[in-house]
Amino acid sequence: MKKWVAGSLSIALLGTMLAACSSNNDKNSESNANAGNGGGSSSEQPAEATTYPIKTDKTLSYWGEINGQLIGVKESHKDIPFFQEWQKKTGVPLEFTEPPTGQVKEAFNVMLASGKLPDMVEYNFIGDFPGGPEKAIQDGYIVKLNDLIDKYAPNLKKYLQENPDVDKMVKTDSGSYYAFPFIRGDEYLRVFQGPIIRKDWLDELGLPVPETIDDWTAALTAFKEKKGAAAPLTFNSKPRFFNDGGNGAFMGAFGVTRGFYQEDGKVVFGPEQEGYKQYLELFRDWYSKGLIDKNIATADTKSVDGNIASGATGASIGNAGGGIGKWQPLVEAKDPKAVLVGAPYPVLKKGDTPKFGQHNTAYASEGTVAITTQAKDPELAVKMLDYGYSEEGGLFFNFGTEGVSYNMKDGYPTYTDLLMKNPDKLAPAQAISLYARGSYNGPFVQDKRYAEQFFALQSQRDAVTTWQKTDAAKYQLPPITPSPEEASEYAAIMNDINTLIDEMSLKIILGTEPVDAFGKYVDKMKSLNLDRAIEIQQAALDRYNSR
Repeated sequence: MKKWVAGSLSIALLGTMLAACSSNNDKNSESNANAGNGGGSSSEQPAEATTYPIKTDKTLSYWGEINGQLIGVKESHKDIPFFQEWQKKTGVPLEFTEPPTGQVKEAFNVMLASGKLPDMVEYNFIGDFPGGPEKAIQDGYIVKLNDLIDKYAPNLKKYLQENPDVDKMVKTDSGSYYAFPFIRGDEYLRVFQGPIIRKDWLDELGLPVPETIDDWTAALTAFKEKKGAAAPLTFNSKPRFFNDGGNGAFMGAFGVTRGFYQEDGKVVFGPEQEGYKQYLELFRDWYSKGLIDKNIATADTKSVDGNIASGATGASIGNAGGGIGKWQPLVEAKDPKAVLVGAPYPVLKKGDTPKFGQHNTAYASEGTVAITTQAKDPELAVKMLDYGYSEEGGLFFNFGTEGVSYNMKDGYPTYTDLLMKNPDKLAPAQAISLYARGSYNGPFVQDKRYAEQFFALQSQRDAVTTWQKTDAAKYQLPPITPSPEEASEYAAIMNDINTLIDEMSLKIILGTEPVDAFGKYVDKMKSLNLDRAIEIQQAALDRYNSR
């Protein structure tokens, strides 16, 4: 599953444009004039149904990153069976451009600067475009889609009308639709990450699966002293390890996250709260006692995998698929009795419900596809993209091609051995990514039935159920967006503040500064205009709630 996660912090240690050319602006003025001013896809006029495959002599251009699971497997979308079949099923030929992996934002900015845009771009306009999607429309890069959806996207239009909570997420404050969205179609798909621990070690040591911070201290200490674990707890520390491997797992025990959240409708910033200081104190203590990987500040996927495989590590933070699913065979290879399980998000007091944990909203801004103002035929692009929200298209995006990557068994689309026991020894996540998009994202509604099979181990399914038991949804911010005017101010403030927090967290956890230094860092955050950043976030939340 897409790791994406809108997270909050990086290790529970670690426990979160360019001026448009005038021709673009002229085109955008035209597009906006044609798009109408409606705040939603509310036209009473039924959208025009499309018969697939579409008969066309036009080829459209598509810009987007290749899925990370396929790095080293395929070099281009044109070589991936899913994208080959997508063109056949819709009838629309595509020319692909793939930005270098890990350099999507940079490549996107270079493309904008060139003044030459493809017909479609797959990009995170909320997270990665300065000023957000409304600014991208204003600057003349992408088209406002309201009228086009009304007229030519009956499948997406129907879904949004039937799911007003999702509809609210996929448009801007002013009501503009800007991209074909990736939607997690079931609550089951919105939680997939959390603490993971060696259950066989716990059993051998007579310890329970940890629930409290004290339980964790006891377990990690035993792993170090009695199992010889050199790095009892580790996790991927990129890009920020003060985030518990992505979601602030341990930090959440102290009632905070690494970023912004809400309490009773008010925006709060975790790192200025007393709970963040308590988290730093815990990790400083664990680090000084050797309970955390001594290389945690630089730990990456490769080193984490190596530590888990070798038995140097007994606990981490990871996904059900890319964590337990990947690591279980690794630990079994060294110790056939090894068992990895998902542990609950930690609390201070046994029996409490965790306040925070990984929880994604139904709408994910990654994998969304916008249509640019230079599109040769916007109507054709809309019709092609609408395929993913049809019944047939939903099956294709989630499961691939019937008879090849799945078979229908008693009405249930069942992955074939080509995906689950791939003859070329590809992991299921890799094989699914070759033939479908169920395991990551894109312009479609993700189907729960994909995950029921992707999580082949009972321990994976149990982990998801365990990780779901938090109040995270209550406190997380929805996909809000500062206005274009606020965005540059907010970005400048938070760039400085995030740099400061990283510096503070690292120094305190590694012991080069005392815990009491926390106060002076909070003062420094204030001097960098943190209150204004909170004000901007609050205004964006208030506007979202008024949509």
